[in-house]
Amino acid sequence: MKRSKSGSRITRIARRDFIKLGTTGAITLAALDSRSALAQTQNSKSAQPWSVPQRSTSRTVSIDTHCHWAPEGYIKALTEAGNRRAYDPQNYDLERRKKWMDQRGMEVQVLTLNGGMPWQWVKPDQGVHMAQICNDAAIQAHAAFPDRFIAGIEVYAADPDLALNELNRVAGKPGLLAVHLPNSIAGRDYLFEPAYSPFLARCEELGYPIIFHPHDDEVNYYGAKTRLADQVSESAYFSNTLGFPFETATTAGKFIVSGTLDKFPKLEIILPHSGGCFPYVAGRVDHGLAGRSFKLQHPFMDYVRRFHYDTLTYYPETLRFLINLVGPDRVVIGTDNAFGATNAIEYPNALLDQLNLSSSDRDRILRGNAAKLFRL
Repeated sequence: MKRSKSGSRITRIARRDFIKLGTTGAITLAALDSRSALAQTQNSKSAQPWSVPQRSTSRTVSIDTHCHWAPEGYIKALTEAGNRRAYDPQNYDLERRKKWMDQRGMEVQVLTLNGGMPWQWVKPDQGVHMAQICNDAAIQAHAAFPDRFIAGIEVYAADPDLALNELNRVAGKPGLLAVHLPNSIAGRDYLFEPAYSPFLARCEELGYPIIFHPHDDEVNYYGAKTRLADQVSESAYFSNTLGFPFETATTAGKFIVSGTLDKFPKLEIILPHSGGCFPYVAGRVDHGLAGRSFKLQHPFMDYVRRFHYDTLTYYPETLRFLINLVGPDRVVIGTDNAFGATNAIEYPNALLDQLNLSSSDRDRILRGNAAKLFRL
């Protein structure tokens, strides 16, 4: 057998040579293959697989359903309201975004606010004003670059009537093709309150997918400050890296057991951060419901597939599991990028490239699923 330049064995072997090896040789060869696969896995992990450059492309091919911006007028309104959070001016530089997108094969971004949404602390009139600023700016962004930017409608989510009013104000406006909401507000799972049913019904009627994103700030931390904001947890960023996935899994579970998905059968929902930890504990939840004889109108996996999940898993094999679980028709590109000094994901299509999917499944996830979802 020949060796590659790196010294690892090439495992291809002619049939006659394989027979000559006999059982002992075959076992040895299998062991070498196993070690080689393990080494490749370890190398992939050590190289931070989310940072691996993607395939070069001469055309724009993907739609990012999970990225953030902060319009200039919104930042000004936040500052006037007393917010001290700093926003990089590059965050609203659409020309810079477009150049970055062109270099990385990205066709469209769906613009939404980040976890710093202020709905839990601003006064109602301030919240309504900020939502209006964001939506009007999104309409302008789409008008300037109609083939590159669309947006999720922002609403003052803390009040169901005010949220519905803003939704109705901008419904049908060019470029506004989804609704963006926080999962909860200061630990309150507000969307499952009866007062929000008209709002959800209107989203369903308009055909607008709901894009979720957890809130930042201590008052919103999952498990409260004592669990994920102690000194060690905060230094490890657990309020985000653990708290956000727990939050999204809770949202998904409550959409199922509350009967909300049954009540709104055509409502489309996009779960960020690859669905949080929900896809990976879905079997445990299903088993627990069965053990309690909890009645659902449909098989549990039907509900799991009601959601759409972005690709933000960071590990390619985790993404492979997600695709195998929910199907390639329920997965869309997501980066969490905000275009400040740094980006969460520098190469938006790279994880998908590492899976070597069929061209049809790859195209679905890169663009087709999102194009259908947003009716592009």
